[in-house]
Amino acid sequence: MAQKKNVLFPKTVSVLKRFGENIRLARLRRNISSTLQAERAGISRPTLTMIEKGAPSVSLGNYVQVLVSLGLEKDFLKVAADDELGRKLQDLNLPVRQRATRKDR
Repeated sequence: MAQKKNVLFPKTVSVLKRFGENIRLARLRRNISSTLQAERAGISRPTLTMIEKGAPSVSLGNYVQVLVSLGLEKDFLKVAADDELGRKLQDLNLPVRQRATRKDR
């Protein structure tokens, strides 16, 4: 049975490549070899290479495992934490009261 190939938008590909490059640079700044990094993350070296290239076929769990082994998991937790657009959309759907509450109660 043939696997279904997902088609990604160019912006998605660009984001993944940049994410992988940032992971690679963090590893190099720490002077950690790819073999040691893969071992610490519990993944194979080819999988780490794919992560550092931003491959979309690698599971998110493997990406996070590499971030944890680099001590960058807190950065991952910042993703979508400050959802300004989402809050604005939520505020638009809030019901608006047509009249004020009675003051004699």
